[in-house]
Amino acid sequence: MPVKPVQCAKIHSQRLTSDLLFLSTEEEVEDVLSNILRDRSHIDETLRLASEENAAENYHAALQKLRKIYHSAIKPMEQAYKYNELRAHEISDGEITSKPMVLFLGPWSVGKSSMINYLLGLKDSPYQLYTGAEPTTSEFTVIMHGKKTRSIEGIVMAADSSRSFSPLEKFGQSFLEKLIGIEMPHKLLERVTFVDTPGIIENRKQQERGYPFNDVCQWFIDRADLIFVTFDPTKLDVGLELEMLFRQLKGRESQIRIILNKADNLATQDLMRVYGALFWSLAPLINVTEPPRVYVSSFWPYDYAPDTSRELFKREEISLLEDLNQVIENRMENKIAFIRQHAIRVRIHALLVDRYVQTFKDKMSYFSDPDLVFKEIVDDPDKFFIFKSILAKTNVSKFDLPNREAYQDFFGVNPIGSFKSLSAQCSYSGGCLLDKIEKAITSELPGLLSSINPGKAPPGLSSCEATGCGDKPKNRYRKN
Repeated sequence: MPVKPVQCAKIHSQRLTSDLLFLSTEEEVEDVLSNILRDRSHIDETLRLASEENAAENYHAALQKLRKIYHSAIKPMEQAYKYNELRAHEISDGEITSKPMVLFLGPWSVGKSSMINYLLGLKDSPYQLYTGAEPTTSEFTVIMHGKKTRSIEGIVMAADSSRSFSPLEKFGQSFLEKLIGIEMPHKLLERVTFVDTPGIIENRKQQERGYPFNDVCQWFIDRADLIFVTFDPTKLDVGLELEMLFRQLKGRESQIRIILNKADNLATQDLMRVYGALFWSLAPLINVTEPPRVYVSSFWPYDYAPDTSRELFKREEISLLEDLNQVIENRMENKIAFIRQHAIRVRIHALLVDRYVQTFKDKMSYFSDPDLVFKEIVDDPDKFFIFKSILAKTNVSKFDLPNREAYQDFFGVNPIGSFKSLSAQCSYSGGCLLDKIEKAITSELPGLLSSINPGKAPPGLSSCEATGCGDKPKNRYRKN
């Protein structure tokens, strides 16, 4: 009777353990391990870890320019019109300077931690992530670069303003106890940060975790540049928690990569059936024309099981590494695009608040009740063409406009009298806030993008028509 690949893998592991017990010298142990451990040279080669230092210098120079543009042109408008009270996503210096984030999600014991150990070569090191057949990862573990290898408590990570994790304090002390950071001097971690998450356990109520698990996942999803959703052939069922996770991934389909791990545990025919079953399970959850890429391989340090599709698994692994390398190489372009998108939203918010202010002033008379007048405006902004006027003058998409109801809450906390009109947000030395943010959107950020890609001018970014620039306010402090 033929032995299945999964049985071969178990027999292989048992023989290895018994062989190591009878070896007396370290050289003999290393010789046996070298025969069963997988070659990792393609990882360094595909991820180009031996890259030139000049590229890193150019990256840091562009990063400092981006930070300067944000603080001089975008943040003043944020503060003047309290944009951060409208949107929960607040940009900090730590987020601007942070490395690309790769997030690992999926059911328990599917190989998320083993995959990180494999990519970083942590096998048998003191800081390898603990793995096992049972649920082993109960914390959110952030693996990042540092000058020396050490672990950092979550409460310390949240208190450090230079990092991008300080907003996590809002999830409470119970969560911070489940957050841990690991720093180590590693070439790959110089350019990317990995986040390992607790596995999804469908028979456990979310309330038992002691913190808002879905909200924490959403925080990391919003900031992730690449999201690996990992499965193994024995855990393809979709429950309520996994279904909720895929709802949170809506709109991020371009960042998602599905991984069918431990594929060498199956015969080829069984693997085809499992692959089809995985698509069948995920089809209702991923409502897109083109489904995310599914990578089929076995991501751990040991060699593939005998009589399996070794070449296929190796090609799939290299393809996944190329995807990861693409995110690393495009990290500056993605960051500039993100800051520019944020600037457009801040600018639209400022234009809307300005329109509310102008409408309030126009409707007020000597005998009017200010509270009643403004309540009428906020309750029915369409009656006063507030949103339509922004669309007509600035050529922005209606899909970029914030929710009308959001401004009822916004002005409930921030009185209309606390805001100046855009025409009054000018100074003799500094110019107008609207001028600055429009210059950042139309010329400075696209120019920075061109400088890191010489000869590749981004089309359409320098046009005021394309970016939705409106009429600039007159600087009353300058003579014409």
